[in-house]
Amino acid sequence: MSSTGVSVGVVGGGIGGLSAALSLLHAGFDVHVFEQASQLGEVGAGVQVSPNASRILHRLGLAEELARTGVKPLAWHQRRWDDGRTLLRSPLAEPLEATFGFPHYQIHRADLLSALARAVPAERVHLGHRLTGLLDHGDRVEARFAGGARAEVDVLVGADGIHSRVRRELFGPENPHFTGCIAYRGLVPADRLADLELEVTAQVWLGPGRHFVHYLVRDRQLVNFVAILEQDTWTRESWTDQGDIADALAAYDGWHPQVRTILGAVDETFIWALHDRTPMQRWSAGRVTLLGDACHAMLPMMAQGAAQAIEDGATLAACLADAGCNIPEALHHYERLRSPRTARLQGMSAANKTRFHLPDGPLQRERDAQMATATTDWSFESVAWIYEHDAATVNPVYR
Repeated sequence: MSSTGVSVGVVGGGIGGLSAALSLLHAGFDVHVFEQASQLGEVGAGVQVSPNASRILHRLGLAEELARTGVKPLAWHQRRWDDGRTLLRSPLAEPLEATFGFPHYQIHRADLLSALARAVPAERVHLGHRLTGLLDHGDRVEARFAGGARAEVDVLVGADGIHSRVRRELFGPENPHFTGCIAYRGLVPADRLADLELEVTAQVWLGPGRHFVHYLVRDRQLVNFVAILEQDTWTRESWTDQGDIADALAAYDGWHPQVRTILGAVDETFIWALHDRTPMQRWSAGRVTLLGDACHAMLPMMAQGAAQAIEDGATLAACLADAGCNIPEALHHYERLRSPRTARLQGMSAANKTRFHLPDGPLQRERDAQMATATTDWSFESVAWIYEHDAATVNPVYR
């Protein structure tokens, strides 16, 4: 790869930050990642990598890693909460790959992060660097870190998550809205659930005031689950607070035995509050921009959070590679390309909070009838606009 001579600092060493760094490195940029933690690691458990993201990761050389630890699900399987009746079954696996050219994977977040970390040269990742401020000098950006370390780069990218310091430096504090939903998450060794004979699918159980998702990860060794329910008494937005299994089981009293068996096999669960955010009007200022959850955090009801962050990095690299010397305009072009797409997915994710949780009755029956026609989100035709997208293809309209 040829060198552009342009230096890029990426604040944040999560999936979004490392995938962006890798896209930028492949495009010839001098990239360094600054992560506040003392070691790279991912909270959370499973993540969906749909074809719009896997096409990027394959191009970056991660196809073998994804195939080794990821699981290719046969379908999205949406089911009724009490009797397990199928509401919608959307094919994945071979039909999806044949249509869109790349696979869909279910993968443990830590496995994906490890694959990305191994692909980025170690000397380009700087741990223990907590951003405390930044200054855009017009021709370069100065990033300041706790302890006195500083870095000067041509471009600074904030990939530092929902509590982004870069976003706060650019646009001030945000005001996320608590949705009234909390989520339990966790992992169960698959052999504990052998009697269930679980399909290799991503199963989404819909019920009054709550839903439940489970799927296999880590080469089918673990079952990842997320249980999302309406509750107004928990507001802390953290992925690392301990949950009580007894509370989770009580919340799913009367649900299908498969759901309750999975919850009953859990050793440890974590709980967090779900917050909604209005799409941002701007992501960029001068030579600084944002990426991933820092600018478009979305509820986990479309399974696109990580995929959209991976897309961001590919589009950003393509825009900068085509920019010449006009870096600020390239960053604005990047957000012009990305913002409508991510805002649409944010809206769809928020709408699913209501649609997934309808109480039994006329609206629920109308929803189920519509799902039976295979025209709702996650049906094969409805996700085409998501999965067929190539984020690395940009039109240099700003010239």
